[in-house]
Amino acid sequence: MTTNNRKARFNYEITDTYEVGIVLTGPEVKSVRAGQINLDESYAKFIDGELWLVGAHISPYKQAVDSNLSPTRKRKLLMNKKELEKLELKIQTEGLTFVPLKTYLKQNKLKLELGLARGKKKYDKRATLKSRDQEREIRRKLK
Repeated sequence: MTTNNRKARFNYEITDTYEVGIVLTGPEVKSVRAGQINLDESYAKFIDGELWLVGAHISPYKQAVDSNLSPTRKRKLLMNKKELEKLELKIQTEGLTFVPLKTYLKQNKLKLELGLARGKKKYDKRATLKSRDQEREIRRKLK
């Protein structure tokens, strides 16, 4: 059970990655384990010194009796406090952002991989596409 955010690596230049925990309710955990999470338009931001995941869509779990929660509500992310303070300062000074890259299970706990990212310009995205096409052509010719 791994969910990747494929748009993130195309739209952003990832400088560092961090593993964080995420606070979810029971039905949300079951839904994420079933792969019913969409990270495409989501990001993480600091609110009152805490890190929150905003815009991630977790579909409601069908077998849950009472799940009145919004699928796109903010979810708290868990990280070491000293690390949080250091990263908050870094984000404010360098103009970077946190982008969720993937979710996965680690020792039966749900983890989220966050990337510290800088947005790519349009010409950077074109260069990425061009290099991808060239690699594909090389692999085709080698076969």
